[in-house]
Amino acid sequence: MSIEQLRAFIAKSKDDQSIQDKLKAAKTPEDVVGIAKEHGHEFTADKVTELSEDQLKGVAGGLAWGAGGSRVPIN
Repeated sequence: MSIEQLRAFIAKSKDDQSIQDKLKAAKTPEDVVGIAKEHGHEFTADKVTELSEDQLKGVAGGLAWGAGGSRVPIN
């Protein structure tokens, strides 16, 4: 349940269109955690909001989850 697991999942998702599609449909950080778990990565929802915008850019269609679980666009 670490930030390293989240980073590994993000790296994996960059090369996997099916993961990207699932992430685009995710509504909450908890949804992201569930998708990651399906692919062998474990971390908590709070780790999703700890990443910087640069780290999240390009994942989930350019959307990130901000504080409180709200989705925000990344420019």
